[in-house]
Amino acid sequence: MSIVKHIPNTITCLNLFSGCVASIMAVEGQFFLAALFVLLAAVFDFLDGMAARLLHAYSNIGKELDSLADVVSFGMAPGMVLFFWLNEIADDEFLPYVAFLIPVFSALRLAKFNVDERQTTSFIGLPTPANAIFFVSLIAAMDPSVPMPGWVNLSFLSTIVGNKWVVVGLILLFSYLLVCELPMFSLKFKNLSWRDNQPRFVLIAFAVLLLIAFQLLAFPFIILLFILMSLFLSFKKSA
Repeated sequence: MSIVKHIPNTITCLNLFSGCVASIMAVEGQFFLAALFVLLAAVFDFLDGMAARLLHAYSNIGKELDSLADVVSFGMAPGMVLFFWLNEIADDEFLPYVAFLIPVFSALRLAKFNVDERQTTSFIGLPTPANAIFFVSLIAAMDPSVPMPGWVNLSFLSTIVGNKWVVVGLILLFSYLLVCELPMFSLKFKNLSWRDNQPRFVLIAFAVLLLIAFQLLAFPFIILLFILMSLFLSFKKSA
């Protein structure tokens, strides 16, 4: 096999490596760095699929390796971030372990994806990278050392994210979203026509505006927008 055929799997391994580093950053309480490495893992996750398509380098090993890497980067890493965050805000010995519902349901979601032939061009349930990015960026934004626009007031958000029951509620809600039957659109473009890609263009446009306005804090809002748009499209289609 040509060395070119190994490029997608190499990129997938970089995804896995980034997820491992993110987990260590979480253990050390470096939530901003953990978020950066999860975001980096998401970039590699996007690039390995693109490389496989461009190089026609699909393989069963690549498919399994991708899922294993995603369990670490988008399951275990955000689970570790949530565990140590709950350790900081909760005066309870056992409550932080609820965080590990995220890797459990992420693994279930990835297993379903691998055997579900309906998810070739779109998703059913929240993709694991989106789920991971929501949590790690939300918690990283609470770090006072993270640069934020001067006009952004984090006091209200810190009141919410600093509430252990709100965090537990979000964990339960997003664990459900990972495995539910809600159709969600993919960001993969088959062409650049507005008619075929309207939701993608709208999401990207809003994402750019949110990133300019909120920087790191934009990511949770982008994920929420993605979920709401998917709900609207699903309702519109079934109506």
